[in-house]
Amino acid sequence: MADILKQLTALLEQRKTAESDTSYVAELHKKGLNKILEKVGEESTEAIIAAKDLDIALQSANANTDTERKALISETADLWFHTLVMLSHLDSNADDVLEELGRRMGISGIEEKAARK
Repeated sequence: MADILKQLTALLEQRKTAESDTSYVAELHKKGLNKILEKVGEESTEAIIAAKDLDIALQSANANTDTERKALISETADLWFHTLVMLSHLDSNADDVLEELGRRMGISGIEEKAARK
């Protein structure tokens, strides 16, 4: 799975300087950070709604949750993608986030949050 993030990170860096009429990523970069953040917010909202829809379906007796689960995965993929575009725009990437997550491994969430203050 880390290979997918590495491949996507490399692709995002390539597309950063591509022509905006041939690349969605280049178009986002050209429109600037506010547009990228707008997309992150939009995708975040859609992922939240998909999660709520799946939760409702899971609570229903005899419900087939395949559609809602696929929607959640799809919306989360959109959110991750646009978050990676945001990081790229700000000269960061998935490796930076993975490094931070690795640093936090073995530290309780309560301790880690308290250490931020």
